[in-house]
Amino acid sequence: MDYKIAVIKGDGIGPEIVDQAITVLEAVSEKCGISFVFSEVLMGGCAIDKYGLPLPESTLKTCKESDSVLLGAVGGPKWEGLPGDSTPEAGLLGIRAGLGLYANLRPAVIYEALREASPLKPGIVDGKIDILVVRELTGGIYFGERGRSEKGTPNEWAYDTEKYSVPEIERIARIAFEAASKRRGIVTSVDKANVLESSRLWREVVTKVSKDYPGIALNHMYVDNAAMQLIRNPGQFDVIVTTNMFGDILSDEASMITGSIGMLPSASLGSGKPGLYEPIHGSAPDIAGQDKANPIATVLSAAMMLRYSLGENFAADLIENAVVRVLDKGYRTSDIAYYGGTVVGTREMGRLIAEEVRRAEF
Repeated sequence: MDYKIAVIKGDGIGPEIVDQAITVLEAVSEKCGISFVFSEVLMGGCAIDKYGLPLPESTLKTCKESDSVLLGAVGGPKWEGLPGDSTPEAGLLGIRAGLGLYANLRPAVIYEALREASPLKPGIVDGKIDILVVRELTGGIYFGERGRSEKGTPNEWAYDTEKYSVPEIERIARIAFEAASKRRGIVTSVDKANVLESSRLWREVVTKVSKDYPGIALNHMYVDNAAMQLIRNPGQFDVIVTTNMFGDILSDEASMITGSIGMLPSASLGSGKPGLYEPIHGSAPDIAGQDKANPIATVLSAAMMLRYSLGENFAADLIENAVVRVLDKGYRTSDIAYYGGTVVGTREMGRLIAEEVRRAEF
C-alpha cells in the first residue's frame, strides 16, 4: 500500500529537519515494505514569498487528499509586521481549521540518556517522567472574535475573545480520557475557573465527561498552579488536558523539563484523516542552514504519524527505539550536548537514526 504524505517543509530550519524525517521514513520503507509517496507543498513565509498568502488553496487541497501531513516549522523575522491574517502563523491556524484538527497531542518524555540535560535537579526527575499534553486546537482565544482600535490613538485598545462550546470541550476531553486509559489512568484538567467564565464551563463539561470513564482519576488544577507543579513535581502528571492558549504555554514548559524543545513531537488530530505532525519548536532562523538543528522532534513526529494516522504501530516502534539507541550511544546535537557525548549535525543525526532502523532485529 502506498501512503500519500503531504510534506510542508516551511521556513528556517524546517527543510533541514523534515529532510531527516524523510530519510528515516525511507529506512522504515526498506525495513518494513511500507511505501510512501511524498508531495511537497508550500505554507508559511515561503508561501507568502511565492504566492502572497501563507496558505495557498492548492496546499490545503493536497493535504486533504493525503493520508497525513508532515510539517517542519513556519515563520521568522522576515515576515514580522505583516497584518495578523497574513502572517506565516496564520497559515498554521488556517490549516488546522481547514483540516478540522481539534486535538493536539504533545508527549514530553525524559530519556534516560538525557536525564542530566533536564534543568531540574536530579531528585525531582528521578523516576520516569512521561507526560502527554492534550491541547484543544481550534477554539479558544486564538480563534475568538478580536479587534483593535486605530493605532497610535491616545486611548488605543485591543481585545481577543476566549470562547468555548460544550461540544468543543466534550470532544477534547474524550481524547484525553481515552489516552489516559492506555497510560497511567490520570487526567489533569487545567483551567482558570476561579476567574474565567469559559473555564467554569470547561470544568463542568470535563467533570461530566469523566463519569463515562469511571476507571480514570480526574484532577482539576488552575493554570498558574499547573505551571508551578510541572517544575515542582512533574512526575505527578500523566495526561494534561487544557485549552488552546494554556496548552500552548504549558507544553513548551514541559518540553524544557526534558532538556530541549528540540526533542518534542506533536500530533494534531481530528475526526478523520489526515492528521498533521510537527515538532513543537519554531523555525529557529538564527541557525538555519548551519546543520545545527535537532531533527529528533520531527523524526518522532513521523513516528506519531505512523502510529496515529497510518496504523503502523510496529514501524512507529522501530523509529522510537532507534532514537533511544542513538542517544544511548552518546550522539547529541548541540542543543542536548550539555554533559558530553559526540556532537553531530542535523544530517548526521538523521543518518544515525535511519541506520539504527535498518539494523533493528525483528
